[in-house]
Amino acid sequence: MPTQHRSRRGRGLGGSSFSALLPVIALFPVWLLAVFVFWVFTRLWWDLPFAQFAGGHLAAGFVMFLRPMQSMLTMRLLGAHPPQPEQAIRLEPAWRSVAQQLNLPPRRFRLAVLDSDELNAFACGGSLLVVTSYAIEVLPRDEMTGVLAHELAHHLGFHTVALTLRQWMSLPIYVLAEIGFFLENVATAATRSFAHQSVALRAVGGFVSGILRAFSWVFLIGLISSNALANMVGKGAEFDADRRAVEMGFGKELAIALRRVSSETSPTGAANHRGILANSHPSARTRMRRIETLRRVRS
Repeated sequence: MPTQHRSRRGRGLGGSSFSALLPVIALFPVWLLAVFVFWVFTRLWWDLPFAQFAGGHLAAGFVMFLRPMQSMLTMRLLGAHPPQPEQAIRLEPAWRSVAQQLNLPPRRFRLAVLDSDELNAFACGGSLLVVTSYAIEVLPRDEMTGVLAHELAHHLGFHTVALTLRQWMSLPIYVLAEIGFFLENVATAATRSFAHQSVALRAVGGFVSGILRAFSWVFLIGLISSNALANMVGKGAEFDADRRAVEMGFGKELAIALRRVSSETSPTGAANHRGILANSHPSARTRMRRIETLRRVRS
């Protein structure tokens, strides 16, 4: 498809935009329970209604979408950083090509680099486009435009909104699960050390350990269930982002980049970042076939 005939579509909600909210909805009851536990202890010092406490925590999650917080919080949590001068020379021309194609101000979204020997990129927060240092080294400009168009499509499809909210809601759940398992280990160790000669004390210790284990697993199962659902709908989000990239006019470049990813990724390899999305991506070969089909339909 000639460059001058590239489509400018790509913005807007799609089916994957709404399905991306399903893991958030599934996580909500467990998040509500976790926030309730924190609220119970907070009330010892601060008499605040539960609705305000829970609403405040949820509202605080939207802070992660503010541009200043991209640098202060999100990028630091990821371990990412702004492109170095030599990286910017390779990265920014590709990004300008994508931004110009959609009539977007180049600074509307922010580029970041994750030091990694993986050939990868991802979108997160409200405006971050993160590319690994290795991808910057090996991807030619045309292939980089395809990758950036795909990641931009996640933002334009609002996929990152649901992801960021789910990550924020997962924090109190994860903390309580870890606390529960820690206290269970403490209770078990104390029982073995001080109650080994008393049947009654061993029974009490076992009961306490069992309660703490059950407490932790309530929250852990919530996380596992939400992540499993996220992995299922995540595949749809990847296909949708590929479709949007094709509609932008970068399908060929994306397919070539995926071919490179397929050739460099071992069958047993797995991403070491964004564990929450570890199994959400279809294979590069499957995506390539779908992209080529979309390009033929549009030609």
